[in-house]
Amino acid sequence: MRNILQKTISKQRHILIKLLKEPLSQLVLSLSADISHSEKLEAHLHKAFPVFQFCKYLYVMDSQGVQITRTILRNSSDTKSLGRDRSQRPYMLGDFSRYDFILSEAYISKHNKRPSITAIHVIKDNHGILIGYLGVDYDLRELPGTNHLYKENYKWQQIKGDPAIRSGLFAQQRLQSDMDNNIDNVFALMQELISEHGVFHGKFHFSSSRTTIWLLDDPYNYRLLTMNELNDPDICLVYPRHNYSELATVPEADITKIFEYFRQLRFADETIYLRGGSINIINGMISLNFSCDGSHYLPYNEFLEKGMSFWFGTNVNEVDPFQYDEVIESICEKGCDYVYDSINQHRQGYILDDLIHIPQIEQDKIIKELETIMQVYSH
Repeated sequence: MRNILQKTISKQRHILIKLLKEPLSQLVLSLSADISHSEKLEAHLHKAFPVFQFCKYLYVMDSQGVQITRTILRNSSDTKSLGRDRSQRPYMLGDFSRYDFILSEAYISKHNKRPSITAIHVIKDNHGILIGYLGVDYDLRELPGTNHLYKENYKWQQIKGDPAIRSGLFAQQRLQSDMDNNIDNVFALMQELISEHGVFHGKFHFSSSRTTIWLLDDPYNYRLLTMNELNDPDICLVYPRHNYSELATVPEADITKIFEYFRQLRFADETIYLRGGSINIINGMISLNFSCDGSHYLPYNEFLEKGMSFWFGTNVNEVDPFQYDEVIESICEKGCDYVYDSINQHRQGYILDDLIHIPQIEQDKIIKELETIMQVYSH
């Protein structure tokens, strides 16, 4: 999990632990003396329930993790879980030999199917021997201190797609779409919508010839524009005039450059090509989805800095059909089995050690060339 997201989760867990630990420690002291009397245990739980104002359920288990009380709710109790073996539930898998109190990771509750979290506190007798567990269940949506909005750390991310698509990658070829035939007009229209009509997020679906747009004045709904609308400049009349947003992190002048890179990625190769691309002028992020079903998310300025050399390993105007003869030769020298394994691993989305420093699209080209070479041996 990304570090910044993990730090946010850790912060929320710290708030919860601070909120829960002391009340639980006080409650187990009264439970210890009555561990053999379920009715007395339940009376303690009912009495303590108001202290745990955000709690969903309270219950006591024996030293084996079997529930020995009814499940205590705010104004009632439930007998369904009496006698249930909870020892293998996620919240019981902590190291209770070292810790008296453990707050579980979030999990999906077995019966309510809702994101939940459970606090477990051990119950010990006067000699320090473990004799049971106090369980306190919480519904995540009812907990305090968990409503801080996580702020995305915007940096380049690459996400592998469906291995089944990659396995058939080199059997496919880009087909000229209606949007490809009218790409200049489509880009010009999208730039007008962004610059003059309040569109802050737009996505091109090149292969299916459509776009989706989101507007500053109505951000909760998206609009779908087919080629009928994209070929008609009158569509601009539908959306009120809106100055380029002051919230934008993408300079208006860079939109043309970004769209030009979209064009080059779309047409640079007939097998590895851009299927979809989006721009968000507020958070400054670019998303790219390629024919190999790989996706990339990166800041607009990093996208412009990388340019075509990042994706193809060379200047797009000087693309040689193949630039990595030495790499191919090195892989082939390791034998046919190694080559076949390399091809299969690449299809499944693994990054090969031989190719780790080579741009993604060039990796696909290398594998394509290896497949061509190995076809000689398959006849």
